Amino acid sequence: MSTSDPRTVVIRYVEAVRDGDADVIHDSFATDATWHYPGRLPVSKVWRGRDEIVDEFLGSMGTVFVPGTVEIELVGTIAEGDRVVAEWTSRATTVHGGRYDNRCLGIFTVRDGKIVSVVEYADTEHVAATLFPGHAAQRPVGGQ
Repeated sequence: MSTSDPRTVVIRYVEAVRDGDADVIHDSFATDATWHYPGRLPVSKVWRGRDEIVDEFLGSMGTVFVPGTVEIELVGTIAEGDRVVAEWTSRATTVHGGRYDNRCLGIFTVRDGKIVSVVEYADTEHVAATLFPGHAAQRPVGGQ
């Protein structure tokens, strides 16, 4: 497989996140990429552009974990054409003293060796409780 093969691009990206390789993370995205994180969390929206994705979205997520505690493990990938589904686990100690342990799934679209879009799914209830506990407490019962 070439380095522009969609599956290779996504695996390289996930491994760069695991290893903390900021240059590879940055270079993995097209300049006009999008990342959709659904839900009602402070980070839930469509992030637009490589700089916003890397600096604001991914960068802000790094501030909620105790440095040196993040563990990322790629569970597997499924690829069809330019789309790759990747499943990974994320574990870390949070700055709030809790233990984050989530299984995530991303649907990546890759063109010309760059990630152009991602839709990520995770247990947002766990994300709210462990990473944004003040936000979770403000939500009304029943999630409305």
